[in-house]
Amino acid sequence: MQAKFIGRAGIAVATITMGAAVTLAAAPSALASTPAQAPATLAAANTCPTWSVTGKAVNLRSGPSTNYRSLGLLYRWSDSGTKVGRSGDWIKIKLDHNSKTGIKKGTTGWVHKKYLEQCVYMQLD
Repeated sequence: MQAKFIGRAGIAVATITMGAAVTLAAAPSALASTPAQAPATLAAANTCPTWSVTGKAVNLRSGPSTNYRSLGLLYRWSDSGTKVGRSGDWIKIKLDHNSKTGIKKGTTGWVHKKYLEQCVYMQLD
């Protein structure tokens, strides 16, 4: 599992591989009252809308297949967007900022899901 931490408006965000389980450990005071209890493993639905590019040079396409024209290239960990749609294995994203190659913020396009990772919200106490 690869992880990258991004801070946004006081919320820590980490990218993880889709389908990974999340392990939660109780606070030390809670463990003292139930010492034999193991941490719970949850497979919760991920609601984070941000997707980061994980490929070295990935085409942002005008439609959900390689038959559509490329709008430009996106790069690993430099480029990300908000999911606005899905068609099969393709994710439609809206760029959060100007891309490394100059594609304008707000541009929407399609990227195959094998070149993207969805972020995960993390609560920091």
